[in-house]
Amino acid sequence: MNWVALKMLTGDRAKYLGIIMGLTFASLLITQQLAIFIGLMSRTYGAITDLAQPDVWVMDPKVQFIDDIKPLQDTVLYRVRGIEGVEWAVPLYKGLLKARLDNGNFQTCNVLGLDDATLIGGPPEMVVGKLADLRRADAVIVDENGANGKLAHIDSDLEGNPKPGAVAVPLKVGDALELNDHRAIVVGICRSSRTFQSQPIVYTTYSRATLFAPKERKLLSFVLVKTDRAVDPTCVAQRIEQTTHLAAYTRENFKKKTFMYFMKYTGIPINFGIAVVLGFIVGTAIAGQTFHSFTLENLKHFGALKAMGAGNWMLLRMILLQSLLVGIIGYGLGVGAATLFGYFTQKSELAFLLPWQLLIFTAGAVVMICVLSALVSIRKVMALEPAIVFKS
Repeated sequence: MNWVALKMLTGDRAKYLGIIMGLTFASLLITQQLAIFIGLMSRTYGAITDLAQPDVWVMDPKVQFIDDIKPLQDTVLYRVRGIEGVEWAVPLYKGLLKARLDNGNFQTCNVLGLDDATLIGGPPEMVVGKLADLRRADAVIVDENGANGKLAHIDSDLEGNPKPGAVAVPLKVGDALELNDHRAIVVGICRSSRTFQSQPIVYTTYSRATLFAPKERKLLSFVLVKTDRAVDPTCVAQRIEQTTHLAAYTRENFKKKTFMYFMKYTGIPINFGIAVVLGFIVGTAIAGQTFHSFTLENLKHFGALKAMGAGNWMLLRMILLQSLLVGIIGYGLGVGAATLFGYFTQKSELAFLLPWQLLIFTAGAVVMICVLSALVSIRKVMALEPAIVFKS
């Protein structure tokens, strides 16, 4: 009977392909939009991901996310170092500074100032140069995307507009930048996570970053803490909060706090959610309508099977088998197309991240579409009278 069900399904090639295309479109749209959404949201806490050494981040209690900087007094660092369970604590400067390009234009950069002694918090991967080169005079390290993109040299006219046919020359080691009217020499190129605004990332030492930054009474952005191995980081964070009356979050909790801020206060979830829901509705409509039409055309065949003794449960299994087959094919084609889309756009500004959990979610959505489509047809078959096969 399974063979009969498959022959019935593929007998009308147009409807068979129509069902597959509907499910393919649904799985493609759901997977692609959610992968872009996950990739975009992962950029909001990319700096936390890159700084993998610290276990706890200490900050002002009113900080809402990673880029919401509310500076602290430098004395906070020494208070944190004296708390039980803290193995080490280092300062981190994080701020947005304007870089003046050689064509006169300005580009906002995300500047990270690392502890002068240990350089903890440096880039996860160096492409050219070494992290220790930051100890040179006026030294900075620039991320690869920024060096090849927004900070690249472009021949411009007197007004700063690119000349016709001008080719961008990537920033390289030895080139000079002007950060907030201060000279900076590029000593390395690194590879790091893109930021939410896709701004170039510039690494330097903490003392140099505070010189680059506009003069303020407070310049300490965060205190990065490494806890003793025998102590739970959550317990140390609680001790820091009780002692200093500041906010202290573990790395994962700070990621979650940043993520939830963008989920709550931006329209990103709604925009992508609408696209996913539309993909689900359109996929259900196309597959359901085509599958229903396919069943109506084959009612006489189902009636003949009933007349020969096939029960409702056997016919139900046949319809579910047909639905499962087109679901698997549509899911595979849709997810494959979304994966290819992500592969060919991985070097662009587009955010795309495809975790395995998303594949399971898409599979569940396709199964739901198939079940809803099958239910439309099952009612007709269940109520079918075997005598229909003898009608003209």
